[in-house]
Amino acid sequence: MNASESDLLPVHHWKSTDYFVERYTPARKTDWDAFVRTAKNATFLFHRDYMDYHDDRFVDHSLLIFHGKTLMGLLPANLATDSTLVSHAGLTYGGLMVPHAATLLDVLHCFHALLRHLHSEGIHKLQYKRIPLFYNTLPDDEVAYALFLLEARLYRRDCAMVIPQKDRLRFQRRRRREIRQATQLGVHVVQEATFLNFWEPVLALRLTERHGRRPVHSVEEITGLMQHFPDQIKQFSAYYGGQIVAGATIYETPTVAHAQYSAVSEMGSKIGALDFLFGWLIDERYRDKIYFDFGICNENEGLSLNLGLLDWKEGFGARCYSHDFYEIAAENYVKLEPILKCRPEGPLA
Repeated sequence: MNASESDLLPVHHWKSTDYFVERYTPARKTDWDAFVRTAKNATFLFHRDYMDYHDDRFVDHSLLIFHGKTLMGLLPANLATDSTLVSHAGLTYGGLMVPHAATLLDVLHCFHALLRHLHSEGIHKLQYKRIPLFYNTLPDDEVAYALFLLEARLYRRDCAMVIPQKDRLRFQRRRRREIRQATQLGVHVVQEATFLNFWEPVLALRLTERHGRRPVHSVEEITGLMQHFPDQIKQFSAYYGGQIVAGATIYETPTVAHAQYSAVSEMGSKIGALDFLFGWLIDERYRDKIYFDFGICNENEGLSLNLGLLDWKEGFGARCYSHDFYEIAAENYVKLEPILKCRPEGPLA
């Protein structure tokens, strides 16, 4: 469009009062969850029954963004001690959720209203954790454009190792060899009804031995979450001679099967049990998913790579999608106003 064409477009002036922000309270749970179910860039992790399991660890400061009476966006968030809003420290990913049909200007309006609200509340910055693109049912790079206009600072980038199931690479020779060994030994996979066989005897034990830490979720917490989300949270375990030797906790979304937890016993390591389990998950159980997500292979806030973990995941054909973290100054909401104050309504008939 050239300058003379743009002069012919009728415009109307944007009003800041068209959009407003409300802090989440339990009275809004029904509205929140209904919005999550139809948003184009949301998963079950944003339902309140998932978010609220750790409400004793974080000061929840989630926000709802309205245009008049219409709910236009949600931001799962918690308030840090330094006047920073974080989206959300208790979740793997976060960010602004918008409706299925949200436009670019809708997203810009939501960011403007959100940051203007934070600025007025004395919250100086937003740490914004983007949802990785492969989780979305539609593109949401409206967010990328908003972050560009807002001069957001990229402060962390993780490498999510993901297999596109319709265009998979062949398993690496070492992975195939381990799978073949486990197959010959009679290793088999069971979908578990509980986490009891896996959590403490395998997962917690191995995490403690190798890294001196425990799972983020206790067995009681993950059990409660599975009871709320039985269609999304599954436990698969590999057995050899009647003994559990490996396991994986899988989070399912419409587009992705994500390995939230995995671990292998000392015996399982010797017989290829974890390779066998993941080979079965990728080739059999989740072959019809769009993506299989192994999770990240980073340490030190994205600045380091766990090369052994990277090699193992790439051995199954996983390749990198970036998972980005940004810092946005709340006062930068004004940078959106040159675009939002005048909005074309369409060409003259």
